[in-house]
Amino acid sequence: MYFTCANVSLKRLLFVCNMILFLLILIFPPPRRLLLRLSGLSMARVLSLFRPQPVLALVSRYKPASCNMSMDSRVREVFAAAVEAVQPDAVVRQSVERKDDSVAIGGRRFTLKHNLHLVGFGKAVLGMAAEVERMMGDHLVDGVISVPHGIQQTMRQHGKSHLLPKENGQIEVMEGAKHNLPDEDALRAAEKIKQLAKRLTEKDLLLVLISGGGSALLPAPLPPVSLQEKLDVTRRLAAAGATIQELNTVRRALSVLKGGGLAKYAHPAQVVALILSDVIGDPLDLIASGPTVRSEVWPEEILSILERYKLLHCIPTSVKDVIQRQSRKDNVDESDTAGHVQNVVIGSNSTALERARLRARELGFHPVVLSPGVCGDVRSVSKLYGLLTLFACSPEEPPAEVAAEVLALGPEVGVASWDLCRTMRELGERRRAAAGGLAATCLLAGGEPTVELTGKGRGGRNQELALRVGLEWRGLELPPNGPIFLSGGTDGQDGPTEAAGAVTDAGLYAEAQAQGLDIEKFLINNDSYTFFSSLSSGKHLLVPGLTCTNVMDVHVLLFPSTFSNKG
Repeated sequence: MYFTCANVSLKRLLFVCNMILFLLILIFPPPRRLLLRLSGLSMARVLSLFRPQPVLALVSRYKPASCNMSMDSRVREVFAAAVEAVQPDAVVRQSVERKDDSVAIGGRRFTLKHNLHLVGFGKAVLGMAAEVERMMGDHLVDGVISVPHGIQQTMRQHGKSHLLPKENGQIEVMEGAKHNLPDEDALRAAEKIKQLAKRLTEKDLLLVLISGGGSALLPAPLPPVSLQEKLDVTRRLAAAGATIQELNTVRRALSVLKGGGLAKYAHPAQVVALILSDVIGDPLDLIASGPTVRSEVWPEEILSILERYKLLHCIPTSVKDVIQRQSRKDNVDESDTAGHVQNVVIGSNSTALERARLRARELGFHPVVLSPGVCGDVRSVSKLYGLLTLFACSPEEPPAEVAAEVLALGPEVGVASWDLCRTMRELGERRRAAAGGLAATCLLAGGEPTVELTGKGRGGRNQELALRVGLEWRGLELPPNGPIFLSGGTDGQDGPTEAAGAVTDAGLYAEAQAQGLDIEKFLINNDSYTFFSSLSSGKHLLVPGLTCTNVMDVHVLLFPSTFSNKG
């Protein structure tokens, strides 16, 4: 009897152990040899009845309630999350720690003794300044910020008054740079900022707030260059397709305050710059043309940029003279400013993409981040996204030539080969595993592509990119069985329009044809806004309203878990 009970108990124990082992193997499949050693033939027979699945496959079967949303709604939700992550007040709160009569920024602590002064310039500095005022207003002596024309009234109309400094407070708000172009109002603001900086002593702390649009809001041309002459040069460069890096390099060479000039005027005061980056790679010397970053300007570099865009023959004589007389421009003597300037990037495109990644996962997608540095002509970028769609959605393994073509595009679109290879591998793995019930994929990228102007229409790089991606996808399935794409500017404005970008899918071409819209004509005239406004009553446009921030663009591609090609 004892042996019978013991045998039953032993059998039960073995059964429980085998079940535990089986569950562990399901989740963490070991090598086959180890399986046989651990469990013997009987366990092998049990395992042969089941097919172990990776943990990801089990987890991805969970479908959040939000998956009931349409693909269009979800792609817009991901973009909204990206913008929310880089709100100006939020990034300041996360980067500045006030404790009693001191403040910690970027790993350093500074004493506050009613010695805090503030200047700022950019589309997002109102919200940044308002948060600084809330945190350290009792030590704030004075401040001057240069912001876009009409932005205060617009913010009040949109219920954003909490992002405005106090009326009749210590911070003087000056508006200028209408249509994002330097003007006399911005010039007056720049002069006031310079005068504030010049009055400071070694006992003072100057907080400099910098965000996208800062270059246009801090114009101070080197004599004898006039503001209009400097504006003409930068406008011609932008129209020719120059990158933001090239534009800022030229602006810096022609400016009194940029390229470290502001830090020079503030010396010997301690200078701390809080930067919301709108430049690929967050180069401190190029964000708003680096007013707090020591720089050197070589005339050969400036002249080569002008030559590249065939503008050297048409720039004013005063501009040529200023460039050529600077064998080297050291705006700030390094020995004089050592330890007196600290630059801290508190928000960037990468910050936005990280929040977008988390939101995409909440919405039921497997997120894959390509790069925060996508640039180059929108034609090349749209081609890249068309090829990557094959890796995400093609029913069969794409030919090797496709991968080679993707890698060849890398230098044109500013994406490293490593990032392209990693992305193709991840997209391929998701496609091959789709039969196992894996979630759909969300490909994320950011940056600032360019558009070569060939017409006089209305639109911007995001709308034109969305239009071209829609053409790349011609012949594919419509959502929810086909992909959907969004390109949006985080500053809420794409060119001189109310839109930030657009949402498109594979049905764009047929939809346009049915409504008598010739896509090629709109592209030739750079008239993407008129196209999207006319198409289906503007439903494809992305119009988030005032965002109060700017960290370049966000691109979101949603790929379904299953795919078919109608063509």
